[in-house]
Amino acid sequence: MKLVVGLGNPGEKYKNTRHNAGFLAIDYILNDGDGFMTAKPSKEFKSELWTWQQDGAKTLFLKPQTYMNDSGQALKVICNFYKLDLARDLLVIHDEVDLPFGDIRISLDSSAAGHNGVQSIINELGGKNFQRLRIGIETRASRSELPTDAFVLQNFTDDELKQLHDKILPQAKLEIINFLAN
Repeated sequence: MKLVVGLGNPGEKYKNTRHNAGFLAIDYILNDGDGFMTAKPSKEFKSELWTWQQDGAKTLFLKPQTYMNDSGQALKVICNFYKLDLARDLLVIHDEVDLPFGDIRISLDSSAAGHNGVQSIINELGGKNFQRLRIGIETRASRSELPTDAFVLQNFTDDELKQLHDKILPQAKLEIINFLAN
């Protein structure tokens, strides 16, 4: 079994914010009409949860509803319930201010680097030995323009949303499919 988690904040207010890049990735995968289901999620594990099965393999897609800074609460419950091998079976998708907008990086066993949602997961799971798909969101010329905590809660521009859906999220999907295949 694999668990793919998109991080973000629940609610319409946060729907298209930079901090919701993980939620946007999950939404894209589940609704792109390319083989994944579009059924309504169940409400379990302090999350919205979709289950997908193919060729006997089960994948769970999760959007924690605990708000970003408490994401680890939801992951702890579901990872313990299913007794997942975190390094092999868990992929966390999140926004990354240390990467330029549109860059995507896979990492394993890396620090939170100031990302409170990732730090919550590390704290609750008792370590950082899990895979992450980091989606670059940085567009500021300088971090002195706007504090990071305010920047991540800004909505993507219309042009950025178009780039996300046309180029960035399809690339993220390929990384997710690769994760599911291994």
